Amino acid sequence: MPLDRFVLILVAVVAAAGATVVIATLLLGTWLSPGLGLAAAIPVLLVAYVLWRVISHRIAEAPDDRYDGIDN
Repeated sequence: MPLDRFVLILVAVVAAAGATVVIATLLLGTWLSPGLGLAAAIPVLLVAYVLWRVISHRIAEAPDDRYDGIDN
């Protein structure tokens, strides 16, 4: 397995574990203190929205992907 693929998998696993902990913390915070959970959830939802827009933009431009780096 190439080193770059291994590092990509490792980063994805660590990011998923971190996201799981953050989401669990937000849910527990919302359950225990609704004001604190809402204050923390708003920035998280904004970041998720921006990521969703970036991914959907990348998928929509599949035939003419300028981020691809491969000349056709």
